[in-house]
Amino acid sequence: MLTIKDLKASINGKEILKGINLQVNPGEVHAIMGPNGSGKSTLASVLTGRDYAEVTHGKVSFLGEDLLDMVPEDRARKGIFLSFQYPVEIPGVSMVNFLKTAINEHRKFKGLPALSASEFLKLMREKKEIVEISSNLTNRAVNEGFSGGEKKKNEIFQMALLEPKLSILDETDSGLDIDALRICANGVNKLKTAENATIVITHYQRLLDYIVPDFVHVLMNGQIVKSGTKELAYELEEKGYDWIKKEVFGTEDAQ
Repeated sequence: MLTIKDLKASINGKEILKGINLQVNPGEVHAIMGPNGSGKSTLASVLTGRDYAEVTHGKVSFLGEDLLDMVPEDRARKGIFLSFQYPVEIPGVSMVNFLKTAINEHRKFKGLPALSASEFLKLMREKKEIVEISSNLTNRAVNEGFSGGEKKKNEIFQMALLEPKLSILDETDSGLDIDALRICANGVNKLKTAENATIVITHYQRLLDYIVPDFVHVLMNGQIVKSGTKELAYELEEKGYDWIKKEVFGTEDAQ
């Protein structure tokens, strides 16, 4: 589904990604862990086409097509979804209109007819049950007045409606209490199929108790320096990152 080969990217002339290699297949969940400043969010931004990072080298293919040649809108229409670390509020834009427009843009791209208002509301009712989101939230403006947990639940709700091929969850667990974490993770698990895939970016092993990854990758100094199964996440929780820094770089100073 997604193939990344020797990807390098810079921000304001500083190289952040220094040769990322990664293969994600349908049906897989990949967790990317690493200390602050290692390049995790930059990788998510590059994959979704956010323009503050400049790709300087490498190739990325998605469903057999050159991802880096696509504008962000087409990446989304092709099935890439990003759950933001810090979802923004959009005052004056209702959730219903925002989501209905997004879904019908996707349907138009696929050559499908637009959903009517009644069809869309029926779909909303079905998907709300997945993430246990209330009408009190979906009847408001996008994220306006939402708590941190409510914003994250709303992101998973959008994911449920759009049914992406590849979901990138950028620190979805950030700022969540245990109940909100469980609800968001359960939503992600319910949406998993043999045809889609998920990349989970996180600092902490606790999220991976709920969203069980097939592979765990450690990103440091702009490179994936170690990969393994879920047990690697437990090892990181117990030992921290210093042992990997010593093993790979011979120092504790690498990010």
